[in-house]
Amino acid sequence: MNPLKFVPILKSVLWGGTKITALKGMDNMDAQIGESWEISDVSGYETLVADGIYMNQTLSQLLAEHGAQIMGDAWAKRMADVPAGDPKRRFPLLIKFIDAARDLSIQVHPDDNLAWRRHRSLGKTEMWYAMPDCDPTAHLRIGWKSLVTPDEYRKLLDEHTIADALCDIKCRPGDVFYLPAGRVHAICSGTMVAEIQETSDITYRIYDYDRRDANGQLRPLHTEESIDAINYADIQPDYHSYYDKEFNRRNVAVESPYFTTAVIQLNASVNISYADVNSFVILICTEGRVNLTTTDAEDGDDINTLRAGETILLPATIQNLRVQPIGNATLLEVRG
Repeated sequence: MNPLKFVPILKSVLWGGTKITALKGMDNMDAQIGESWEISDVSGYETLVADGIYMNQTLSQLLAEHGAQIMGDAWAKRMADVPAGDPKRRFPLLIKFIDAARDLSIQVHPDDNLAWRRHRSLGKTEMWYAMPDCDPTAHLRIGWKSLVTPDEYRKLLDEHTIADALCDIKCRPGDVFYLPAGRVHAICSGTMVAEIQETSDITYRIYDYDRRDANGQLRPLHTEESIDAINYADIQPDYHSYYDKEFNRRNVAVESPYFTTAVIQLNASVNISYADVNSFVILICTEGRVNLTTTDAEDGDDINTLRAGETILLPATIQNLRVQPIGNATLLEVRG
């Protein structure tokens, strides 16, 4: 099976900006695009294959027909007794670009157990990679400054002071942050990130700065739902995920039960073997441009060009990859 590109789903939101459309070379610069869903199997928001023999098919359709080829034999065995249509059969990761021209709401996501019990869905553990287009003033709110009890949390909400209780962190291009479910957070103005997360669209909005939408309405909050989702003891000395920055090799930045993400900075061609992975791999180009050559595609050698702002899915059948940068380039490599 050949590598797969998808048609991104662009979302216009009140806090969105123009960086995503600029990155992708689009002309709808006034649309306040806050998110580009690059690869998605979220119900109702399934990205379509962009070209080739599977053009216009969704991930769900592809997994139903070619699950073992895309996901690997281990996944196929796990799914043998899972009925069609079960949420567990969905592609497990959602890939996005996010451009915050204004602060996003302060929010939290449930873990797998709570999400399954309430929504029959996966939970939402995620990570952020800060893109080169971050403003010098870019920042994030992540985690508590000090221990907070559920009663103190309610008081912070009543007094509209919850933002002051969170760590405010400068965000520089190339920074990585891991956000397990239960960690309170917000992407703030001037920040653009690539986001890798579980396939879930469940967000509990805690506080939205009393903003009103285009119709003058306050957006709904999820105060009661968030109570049981929050990790109140989530105190860390530093919320960055540090990684090596050697050129032309995988620099692992995040290892979690859901994904492993490496940063690959390139100024020369490299060969990567996926023979021992037995799963899909996703490549996200955050900077520059690369040519990708696979020698085990369906119809012989397959060459794809991946530009900054593009994402590609390598099925499990791809075991050998040659990556040739055009100048300098940076990839995020995500293993499921």
